[in-house]
Amino acid sequence: MDLNIIDLSGNTAKKITTNIFDEPYRPDLIKKAVLSAQANRQQPYGAHMYAGLRTSAEGWGPGRGVSRVARLMNSSKAARIPQAVKGREAHPPKPEKDRTEKVNDKERKKAIKSAIAATGNLELVRKRGHRFSAQLPLVAVDELSSLTKTKDVKAFMEAARVWDDIERAKDTTIRAGKGKLRGRRYKNTKSILIVAAEDKGIVKAARNLAGVDIVTLDQLNAELLAPGTHAGRLTIYTESAIAKLAEAMQ
Repeated sequence: MDLNIIDLSGNTAKKITTNIFDEPYRPDLIKKAVLSAQANRQQPYGAHMYAGLRTSAEGWGPGRGVSRVARLMNSSKAARIPQAVKGREAHPPKPEKDRTEKVNDKERKKAIKSAIAATGNLELVRKRGHRFSAQLPLVAVDELSSLTKTKDVKAFMEAARVWDDIERAKDTTIRAGKGKLRGRRYKNTKSILIVAAEDKGIVKAARNLAGVDIVTLDQLNAELLAPGTHAGRLTIYTESAIAKLAEAMQ
């Protein structure tokens, strides 16, 4: 595939040829890799080992004409047993449970390759809801990774005709359900992913833009390329990043 390399003014600087965007689309592997990454960072949680058991309840034994369930002292109210009203939970979450998910190395690497190829598929990127009028895949000159001011990054985004997607990501949605009470009231939209060979200031310059993620090659994974398991994220690569990805995929 022939790629146009754009400069910081949005004009075509030169062309290169690469085959990293020729990988077949594998949504099954992408989903497996993303769900595995999400599962592996879950925090263990569970009830205290004595939850529901710290009570004065004891059984009355036979001969009372009532069921032999544990009842509170000086009361006939049942407690401690799962089948009692407000009794202990029968099978509560256990903090020692293994919630991790394993994925084969070959599958994980193939998922990343497929997700990278999906970023150059116009139909998939449009389907994710991104707003832009640029030609895909988007590859910029290495000077992009050296930008140190947010206004310079904004000027480049406008020249590359992808700034509309950052405007779209500014709209936040209020989460449905109990999560509103637990420190995650608003749902944030993912916009542009910037993949650079190395950070020379771009991370600090672009980190405050709505929905933007900036990573170097060693941080690249399937979840960044396909948030929510949906491939086709609007992505900007630097020229050196493309060269190193092509070398790593051989």
